[in-house]
Amino acid sequence: MPDAHTLPSYASGTSDVPLLGDTIGGNFDRTVHAFGERDALVDRASGRRWTYAEMAEDVNALALGLLDLGIDKGDRVGIWAPNLPEWTLTQYATAKIGAILVNINPAYRSHELEFVLNQAGVKLLVAADRFKTSDYAAMIEEVRPKCSAMGHVVLIGDDRWSRLLEAGRAADSSLLAAKQAALSPDDPINIQYTSGTTGFPKGATLSHHNILNNGFFVGELINYSDADRVCLSVPFYHCFGMVMGNLACTSHGSCMVIPAQSFEPKATLDAVQAERCTSLYGVPTMFIAELAEPGFASYDLATLRTGIMAGSPCPVEVMKQVIERMGMAEVSICYGMTETSPVSTQTRADDSVERRVSTVGRVGPHLEVKVVDPETGLTVPRGEPGELCTRGYSVMLGYWEQDDKTAEAIDKARWMHTGDLAIMDGDGYVTITGRIKDMVIRGGENLYPREIEEFLYTHPDILDAQVIGVPDARYGEELMAWVRMREGAEPLTAEALREFCTGKLAHHKIPRYVHVVDEFPMTVTGKVRKIEMREKAVELLGLQALLKADHA
Repeated sequence: MPDAHTLPSYASGTSDVPLLGDTIGGNFDRTVHAFGERDALVDRASGRRWTYAEMAEDVNALALGLLDLGIDKGDRVGIWAPNLPEWTLTQYATAKIGAILVNINPAYRSHELEFVLNQAGVKLLVAADRFKTSDYAAMIEEVRPKCSAMGHVVLIGDDRWSRLLEAGRAADSSLLAAKQAALSPDDPINIQYTSGTTGFPKGATLSHHNILNNGFFVGELINYSDADRVCLSVPFYHCFGMVMGNLACTSHGSCMVIPAQSFEPKATLDAVQAERCTSLYGVPTMFIAELAEPGFASYDLATLRTGIMAGSPCPVEVMKQVIERMGMAEVSICYGMTETSPVSTQTRADDSVERRVSTVGRVGPHLEVKVVDPETGLTVPRGEPGELCTRGYSVMLGYWEQDDKTAEAIDKARWMHTGDLAIMDGDGYVTITGRIKDMVIRGGENLYPREIEEFLYTHPDILDAQVIGVPDARYGEELMAWVRMREGAEPLTAEALREFCTGKLAHHKIPRYVHVVDEFPMTVTGKVRKIEMREKAVELLGLQALLKADHA
């Protein structure tokens, strides 16, 4: 047997369970047939509930209503709303007729909405009337004259939505069966826009085969069945909600529980308790907020056994608390990206706590991963860092009408290049060490923010920490820590942090600057916007001249 360190950083996921050859609609119909009387969908905010049989009635009526409106296979249907049950109904209704669902970020402003509607050629937009401070109806009217492809707008809850369902209920159901029979699992069914940090977002185009199988195998690895009730506080517009959440549930007969339209820690804990949820999803910042919720100790979370923490690097200390204080003994960490449907690696229920708090698990069933030298493209030996790449059923069809961008991301051998730095150990477990573009080069030394952030979590007064690089005249870049403090703690100074780190972190890894904040700039999916933090840091520290010098 070769030594682990001489093995290449390559792993493939074997499985006794075959890939699903279904369309999303076909798979959903099978679940309805098997579990028709089981709870399918619960919306806590409105008090509405659906069994699988009731959900199928509404999905089929909506699908037939869309056909009546002139929507057909391949047409793009935009969905712009927070977590409403109508979002989920629209997801399955479009899949049944082969229309391509275009997920639109609830945080978008008018110019972003206009871009997506035009880039995808959206024919029908289904939208909420408003959300938080955003007047969706007004923004839609503002951009509508500039969106030539868009023939219809249906606002959830108004007369147009009701008429759509009524038309579908009056239609001939055999029309829907004929449409479903003409669909292929390899057809594009979903466009998800990746939040590009520069320029406009790109539309990752995903097939039934991509996302149905990914949702199914994510659910398989956390042992979902029709007895599971999954609390979904992550947004549906993102893969985390609609694939790892909705599709994982419907492919196993599990129940989807919507605690609120957007994340609220109290509403989430209330939903877990009231609906006896067995599984809870979130990005790390969500779990941090739940654990810090006043009265947390009074909640009965005894039904929780599993869940998923994903979306951004999962701090070790937070993971330990989720297991110990929330009772989620089988909690799983997933790693992935929109372009890979999304999950590529996942921890297993029988993995040790150490594995689950320090890695993103092993490659998923029927997938391949490898770690390559970003310069040469060659696979590095196990234990050495490089760029993580994924290949298999999950890799997107491409970016919508952007072949040049697709070619930059997917190589000729169909490997998706993630842009993430990773290390694979001798047993095939993967650790994400950062983004290639987040790496800080200080005086010629490559520094990985993730490593320093993990150490900062061990400070008794630090609730959350993010580390970035800022310009420096002497070293090129210097480290800066942004920290959120525990309630009642004294604000942290750079001197105090240096004292805490000295002797535990190499001196060049100790942040020179500290900035205490109440919250980090975030995307709607809970990813920290480090690019925005860098911009603010340059202003805070008065480093504008250095920045100009760097680009001279």
